[in-house]
Amino acid sequence: MPELRTDPLSGLRVIVAGERSERPGAFLPPAKRPPIDVDGDPFAPGHEDHTPPELDRDGDPWTVRVVPNLFPALAEVVDEGGEDPLASGRGQPELFATRPAAGAHEVIVNAPDSVWSLSEVGPEQVERAMAMWRRRMNAHADSSYAHLIVNEGREAGASLPHTHSQLYALGFVPAQIARERERFTAYSDRTEGRNLLEDVLQEEVRRRERVVTVDSEAVLLCPFASRVPFHMQLVPRRPAARFEDEGPLGAGLLHAALARLRDALGGLPPLNMWVRTAPRGAEHFCWRIEVLPRLAHLAGLELGTGVHLNVLPPESAARRLRESG
Repeated sequence: MPELRTDPLSGLRVIVAGERSERPGAFLPPAKRPPIDVDGDPFAPGHEDHTPPELDRDGDPWTVRVVPNLFPALAEVVDEGGEDPLASGRGQPELFATRPAAGAHEVIVNAPDSVWSLSEVGPEQVERAMAMWRRRMNAHADSSYAHLIVNEGREAGASLPHTHSQLYALGFVPAQIARERERFTAYSDRTEGRNLLEDVLQEEVRRRERVVTVDSEAVLLCPFASRVPFHMQLVPRRPAARFEDEGPLGAGLLHAALARLRDALGGLPPLNMWVRTAPRGAEHFCWRIEVLPRLAHLAGLELGTGVHLNVLPPESAARRLRESG
């Protein structure tokens, strides 16, 4: 029977309907990706003049490189702020309010290799890339929220195939992150200072239904209210509010997670990944990394209501990922 599950971190609801996995077209098979044309790859070594001027790099010759996005979604302008015109409910509301989309939008080239995925480089290179994620997020510590993403595959929004990340330094806290911040805070208040994600993780490890694997730094699991098939979550073993702060990165486990996904499916699907970190000023939070494969299309239910329909129970996904190791 389909279940309605509530994500303990966000409060968002997900319908888990495993029976629907038998219907035709329930899963999109991973497509074989052709080799990248190195001559036309603007992120390949030797093509540094094909990108905007460099902001940062690791090593010489470089192993990770940072440049401004050539087509930025955010502008480097002074944000004059301003409250939501409908927040107070008083006076004449401004129904069509605008303000500059201020902030920074950067591209982090994860490796010099002309490959599609972080899974195609070694764990040491993944750690170098993640260390640069941390460094660039710290470079924008004055922003309200720093959102680090990885899109792999055109179907997941990647306009260039060479493995890269993007950093959005936002001048506001997005509603979903603000909601999570409130839930972490409320949980801490109710439990005399306990951390919400730490307690979720402890219970997941106790039950072992959705845990995929564990190493000395982090735990990999398929979350209780997984939004899509093979949704994975990497959580540090010791809770830390901000990914930007010193401490384990979980690079080895992230690399292993992508390898398990590839082996379980016979190929790596397009996917979206992001770092969820504490917004500026948050006292109660814990960072994590979310990995959402694109094995099904978002349709009218998801887009119209925000309620995801997942046809593969996370318990089944975790079991298949464990067996693929």
